[in-house]
Amino acid sequence: MGTLKITKKHHKHLNNPFPSTPKSLPFIQGRLLFNSQNVPSNKIFSVGKDFQLLWSIKNGGSLSIYHQSQPTKTLWSTIPGQAFVTAALCETEVEESRGSFAVRDRNVYLLCDHQTIEDIRVISEPDHHFDQFNDLSSGNTSFAQKNDLKDTQFPALMITGWLFSNRRKKRHQESGIYKDTQFATRGPPTCARYWVLFDQKNNNQIGFQVRVGPPNFEFQQRISPTPLGRHRRLRWKLGKIRRRKLGWFRFVTRSRGFVAVSSSSEEDMESEGCGFSHMDFKGKRVPIFVQEQGIGRGDQPITFAANLVSYRAGGDWSTTYAPSPFYMTSMMRSLYLEGYDYSVFDMTRHDKVQIQIQSNSVQGRILNGNSPSEIIENFTENIGRPPELPKWIISGAVVGMQGGTEAVRRVWDELKDHSVPISAFWLQDWVGQRETMIGSQLWWNWEVDTTRYHGWQQLIKDLGAKNIKVMTYCNPCLAPTDKKPNRRRNLFEEAKKLDILVKDKCGEPYMVPNTAFDVGMLDLTHPDTAAWFKQVLQEMVDDGVKGWMADFGEGLPLDVTLYSGEDPISAHNRYPELWAQINREFMEEWKSARAGKEREDPEEALVFFMRAGFRDSPKWGMLFWEGDQMVSWQANDGIKSSVVGLLSSGISGYAFNHSDIGGYCAVNLPFIKYHRSEELLMRWMELNAFTTVFRTHEGNKPSCNSQFYSNHKTLSHFARCAKLYKAWYFYRTQLVKEAAQKGLPVCRHLFIHYPNDRNVHSLSYHQFLIGTEILVVPVLDKGKKNVKAYFPEGETCSWQHIWSGKLFKEHGSEAWVEAPIGYPPVFIKAGSTVGETFVDNLRNFGIL
Repeated sequence: MGTLKITKKHHKHLNNPFPSTPKSLPFIQGRLLFNSQNVPSNKIFSVGKDFQLLWSIKNGGSLSIYHQSQPTKTLWSTIPGQAFVTAALCETEVEESRGSFAVRDRNVYLLCDHQTIEDIRVISEPDHHFDQFNDLSSGNTSFAQKNDLKDTQFPALMITGWLFSNRRKKRHQESGIYKDTQFATRGPPTCARYWVLFDQKNNNQIGFQVRVGPPNFEFQQRISPTPLGRHRRLRWKLGKIRRRKLGWFRFVTRSRGFVAVSSSSEEDMESEGCGFSHMDFKGKRVPIFVQEQGIGRGDQPITFAANLVSYRAGGDWSTTYAPSPFYMTSMMRSLYLEGYDYSVFDMTRHDKVQIQIQSNSVQGRILNGNSPSEIIENFTENIGRPPELPKWIISGAVVGMQGGTEAVRRVWDELKDHSVPISAFWLQDWVGQRETMIGSQLWWNWEVDTTRYHGWQQLIKDLGAKNIKVMTYCNPCLAPTDKKPNRRRNLFEEAKKLDILVKDKCGEPYMVPNTAFDVGMLDLTHPDTAAWFKQVLQEMVDDGVKGWMADFGEGLPLDVTLYSGEDPISAHNRYPELWAQINREFMEEWKSARAGKEREDPEEALVFFMRAGFRDSPKWGMLFWEGDQMVSWQANDGIKSSVVGLLSSGISGYAFNHSDIGGYCAVNLPFIKYHRSEELLMRWMELNAFTTVFRTHEGNKPSCNSQFYSNHKTLSHFARCAKLYKAWYFYRTQLVKEAAQKGLPVCRHLFIHYPNDRNVHSLSYHQFLIGTEILVVPVLDKGKKNVKAYFPEGETCSWQHIWSGKLFKEHGSEAWVEAPIGYPPVFIKAGSTVGETFVDNLRNFGIL
């Protein structure tokens, strides 16, 4: 990346309601050339003991990698005659507003879109080869360091060569792929050294590393590839550009071997994964950047209104709290990136995928697997898997409510009258509330408000006597509390004095705008931050709290100064992982400090859940929720999107996920109103009765929303759905154990188990599996009393409707199923032990 410009939009209150999609560099397409004196005509190279790379000079030269056990299945390949590594030096602008970020590429100063291969060889150790390689860097500072290969498994395969450009600005802009990009007006062709290295990590993973050297403005004859002939010696005075930081906005191009989208013999290949935002990314450019998901994400009219009053607050299909630089295709090809640099996965071409990385280096892994479940297992083997959830959190309803001690006791009595199985009360307002310009908001000072929750410890004790836990709320931000009347500690001032808040350029605490107030944000790279915050959590747990929402983590500003000195852009994507790690470490340390039976008692275990994440978050996080959906039926940010997020995150390694029952975000503007209806609430209860955790939320405007405690009808339905959830508890515990061991999600897209059924590929929010034995077809449209169910090909058993007992024997077929409220369409495999036990439990609960 050449230069970075950050523009703040926090306080801009009249904006374009239809903001354009941020532009990134176009798909770069150049030629591949090779040195015929050094590179053989055709050769197979071993990469470790299980993988091989085939080099072929046919049609201009190409590479392909495969596992020796399946030589006909390509895991990765390049397009013959086309460059697979290119580089550019450009200007990038980031527009930032309250946790939302738009990354735009502006002027391109240098572009090396052609590639040569000088050498392909197996190396057993780096010393001699790296010395020889650096000699070829034409006077530039050495960029191939032994430390770069500290995690490399030898022997490894190394490809070396040059990236170069031999076209001037006018010819670039005449080309269709470059016509919308502004290129520098001066300067000759340039070049840079690169290396690509492949090494076997285990039986089913091959690692790759790519590094591009600094720009070189002398293209020398002695390194010219034979097909190009001689090049004139070129020199160029950089002028103004020399005073800029020279680095690369680098591209790694993946070809047909990864994703082929829409055409000929490999038509309709889908790409799954990439986090919470979508299911099929075919034809899309996917930015991998943690941020607020937005309000509406394209649903109208709310996205229009959100964008109008707050810059880009509406978001779009790509904005998500938890992206992941990982994908798999319907042809079982998969890779992921390591590190935390900003990247864009360009899947708009029919014959290749191109990954753009803002860095001069990148590393990652190519995964081998014959099915989606194998690929997920191989992926999570490296990034990490969550621990088993405490059984109490999945045994009954988690009652999310607010209001203080009396309100909790009153609702508890009502729930007892309706025989609702309860696992916990989640009380996010335990810290107290204050009135702001936008309504009631929490005091971000993580201690109990003894006025709102008087008798706090007695309340926890009374609930605990009935095996009901208490859960609370915190996040990594702290608000000044000078005006809070009953505080015991001022955590903001404590953190400020300890110097553990992120800083601005002047070395002062960076005050981050958040709705109606500004907050300080913990510097999670500071060595003293974790110990201090764990002590805050310890005080909370000492009162008897057993769980909490660890909110936020997605909004680290890009112009902060961190203790570690690292690039804030990379730190931004890493921040939610660090936030999860602190919470997880506290939980493990707390458990280790317990003694005897108390240490092993599953009823005493702690749990936390969060929304922000990145690739390795499943390793540190225990449980996730999908953030702030609208209280609507809409597809992009309403009830339907909660199913999409549930299933796409499961493919990306997030085995335990759920959403707020009823959604979160209500709107009460004069001309735009989003209020949670009773029907929406009841259908969302039915949906979440088949997710890992069954948890309610009053929403941001409780008085505008129908609540589970609103009337006898809603209470009765809540009790029914809580029992429906309880009825498959026995199976849920099995799936939770499997997730901890293999990384497979509890809730699964049908693609995971029926990848060869082409009809399954088009399913999004329409239906999903619980493990392998239960099929759920939720009602997600207002006023609907029936739904269309699809029974996939490749199954040997019939599917049985749990309410009517009707068998559906024809696989690959659709059927309309009645679905009045209270009877969500659910099917079990006929004759299965899981299905029969589930139905028996429904009868025992008086539901069936």
